[in-house]
Amino acid sequence: GLPAALPALPLELTVLYNSLLFTVGASDSAIKGEAEGIRQGLLRVLEACGACGQDLGTEELWEKVLQEVTMEELQAPLHRLGALQAAWWLAASQLGSVAGLFQLLSTAEDTRRARCTEGQNKLLSMIKAWQVPPEEPSLPLVQSAKDLKEILCTAAAFLQGLQELEAGNFPTALSLLQEAAGGFCSKNILAQIYTCLGCCAQRMGKPQTALQHLKRALQVDFQCLPALSHVAAVYQELGETDAELQALTLLYEALGKSPPAAASSSPYFLMRTELLVHTPVLTSLLRQRHPSEVKYLLAQRCLRDGRVADAVEHYLDFLSLLQEGLQQQVPLDDSSALPRIPEVFLEAASALEQAGRHQDAITVCEEVISRTSDLIPRVLRVEERLEQPESSSPEAELAGGLLSQKKESLCCLAWRAAGYLHQGWAWAKLGESKEAVTQFSRCLSDLLRVQLHGSGVKQTENLQPEVEVLQKIRYLSLLGRGVQFLELGRNKKALLDFQYSLQISPGDPAAASYLVQALWKLNRKQEAAAQWQKLSQSSPGEDGQQQGQGRPLPLYLVSCLEQAVFPDSEPLARSIQDYLGAAAQDTSS
Repeated sequence: GLPAALPALPLELTVLYNSLLFTVGASDSAIKGEAEGIRQGLLRVLEACGACGQDLGTEELWEKVLQEVTMEELQAPLHRLGALQAAWWLAASQLGSVAGLFQLLSTAEDTRRARCTEGQNKLLSMIKAWQVPPEEPSLPLVQSAKDLKEILCTAAAFLQGLQELEAGNFPTALSLLQEAAGGFCSKNILAQIYTCLGCCAQRMGKPQTALQHLKRALQVDFQCLPALSHVAAVYQELGETDAELQALTLLYEALGKSPPAAASSSPYFLMRTELLVHTPVLTSLLRQRHPSEVKYLLAQRCLRDGRVADAVEHYLDFLSLLQEGLQQQVPLDDSSALPRIPEVFLEAASALEQAGRHQDAITVCEEVISRTSDLIPRVLRVEERLEQPESSSPEAELAGGLLSQKKESLCCLAWRAAGYLHQGWAWAKLGESKEAVTQFSRCLSDLLRVQLHGSGVKQTENLQPEVEVLQKIRYLSLLGRGVQFLELGRNKKALLDFQYSLQISPGDPAAASYLVQALWKLNRKQEAAAQWQKLSQSSPGEDGQQQGQGRPLPLYLVSCLEQAVFPDSEPLARSIQDYLGAAAQDTSS
């Protein structure tokens, strides 16, 4: 409450500098908001000089103080306070304000020196050119301005590197992050910087360089587990599955251990780089995966790579985690590696099926079927065109909500139909053809709930992925049921199913081959021979192109597609060739 007095201001500003640093160090959390104490200190300086600045913003206030206050005794305390202000602005990503402040703090000599470093980053050049005021023994500091300057340089380089990385300017980002890596920071921040360097190199298409940076991050601080997560992603990109799985296994084990007590690697500094850099892009790059996400990634990668036994083990571990309330622990947002839970169950069923555990696969699918039954409407209309009102109108919000609800219903329908599909294949493998036919029929009956309106060819683009999945399930069910009808000797019904499956997937070699077999068994040998010749003349490239069209299949359908192949066609081919040969002889005679 005392009036400001010029002789006491150096001490007052030094006490303010120290108290702000103590406050920051004691909170040990990211700096946010304005430094109100600095503003009050500047107003006290103006008050002592007979001026006022209550109506000025912080930047204008600094400009007024540094231009009007010329007392030599106040220059060092003001410069130190300016460095603290720069820290607050860096934490808020106000880089222009920081540059303007150092322009004011710099002497003509400083400015000339900053201009000489042409080609370097402007803000970094200005901070480096700033002359740190000498310390006075009578006014001790809890953190020197020289150390604060080094931290500002590191934070500015790190922050700008992240901004350039987010903007896609990778060479500039790489240069700035390398500058930050050579700066003044703790081990955990250095590991974070190397992790960001690795991500930058990966996006530049340099996976080996990315691995070097990420391994360096782990050498500096093995508790920087996001680096290990990125290592696995790079190995996946390189197609090195063994190394990828090893990295994921190490990550899962590390996440399961209690981290050691975090001893500060920079105990003497109250203001640190980690308190100044906290941007969304950094949060995204350093996102800590939940152990269950890593367990799922292990299961998924093993299943994709054909390591069925390992996939089964990981999926069962994951499902047991589900029973422990996993859904409450992991946010299922866009950044999560986890798909929707029914898809995980279906993938687990696929793994169990491939491992020969057909009864277990049936049980897992039953869980999906029972959980989704109440979520599917009796009839689901899918229009060819969905008129989109103006995006800002209430009608647009309503249409968006209806579309989202329709997508969700289609997803639930696909999951339940896929459950029946897997059960059909599982019963078929167990030799229970009648039960298999029942499950395939339930699958097809479910799919009849979808009514396609319009031309039936071009559906609304917003629903196209879900519709494609349903069409693929319908094709696989028809093919599977047809095969089981053949096993039961019900060849006419089998023929119908194969014809329907070819309508869905024209030219499909498996369906065409089974169609030939059904015709042959029905003693319609001439038709069978004609279809077989047509199939033989079709280019393998055309068939492969037909199969490769559209979006990638969900992982839980891949094993069904692999089963939907025609077995050894040699016996049938020989029979047809013999028939054609005999027919040719009869004609010639």
